[in-house]
Amino acid sequence: MTAVTTAPADPGVRVRGGPPRPGGGLRAWLYLLPSAAVLLPLFGYPLYMLGLLSVFDYRQAQVSGGRPTRFVGFGNYATLLGDGRFWSVLGQTLVFAAALVVATLAVGAVLAVVLTRAGRVPRLLLSLAAMAAWAAPAMTGSTVWMFLFDADLGLVNQVLGIEGFNWFYDRWLAFGVVGATVVWHSFPFVMVTLYAGIQAIPGSVLEAAALDGASAWHTFWRVVVPMLRPLITIVVIQSIIWDFKIFTQIYVMTNGGGIAGQNTVLNVYAYQTAFGSSEYGLGSAIGVIMTLILLAVTLFYIRALHRSGEKL
Repeated sequence: MTAVTTAPADPGVRVRGGPPRPGGGLRAWLYLLPSAAVLLPLFGYPLYMLGLLSVFDYRQAQVSGGRPTRFVGFGNYATLLGDGRFWSVLGQTLVFAAALVVATLAVGAVLAVVLTRAGRVPRLLLSLAAMAAWAAPAMTGSTVWMFLFDADLGLVNQVLGIEGFNWFYDRWLAFGVVGATVVWHSFPFVMVTLYAGIQAIPGSVLEAAALDGASAWHTFWRVVVPMLRPLITIVVIQSIIWDFKIFTQIYVMTNGGGIAGQNTVLNVYAYQTAFGSSEYGLGSAIGVIMTLILLAVTLFYIRALHRSGEKL
């Protein structure tokens, strides 16, 4: 009988079917230490200062040293929660961000499927066009789109034969144009991510679905989408964060929030409060509320996935 020798198992590796070996969790945390050493100060200190300013009466007089800084506790938050304007802007921001997330995910997913079915040259051209949109600075893209929809010189009005029509006069048309600009900037990330996920799906899985008589539509929803759910989770969370804190497109294209502030979103409102009215403590409180909302939405979404049995 031939003796079989086996190498000793790594104490930090978990053997399939067996209990986790000691040291595995510690090793994982050690791997995260270099990134944590950079990211924690980079993000932690600004968040700390944001929270600190939000509990003080901090205005231009305090910045210039004319008056002492006064601790107000949750006074800034109480002011915001009792302000009808804040609630109106918050609701408008939530609806606008939700619409952008859905539109970005839909456009990116459709184009990812198109990439898998397109020929080599069309796939290359579509990828290059998407990368150009993704690489374009938000300021540049917003200016180009604003010029396209200009009331007098815009290409869109000339093509449609409606010269002199102001797309930014009506609240919802302005949100539509700005939303199209945001989706144009955002869909390449979704498209590339989902395309890579589709390409990673084993061909045998799709062949098995075809042999079982599943149509292309059923294969996509019953096979492809469940296998892409971890990637979809990533792009959804990223889209929520990006679209909820949108600033540049709204501020540039609607000239600071539209007519009478009808297109103001929460990030623009925080900027106007802090730097327009010199209410730095109140503006910081808006920033803290935005951070807490994003954190709550992200944790809720991840928890819902874990309850459904999905793993990230």
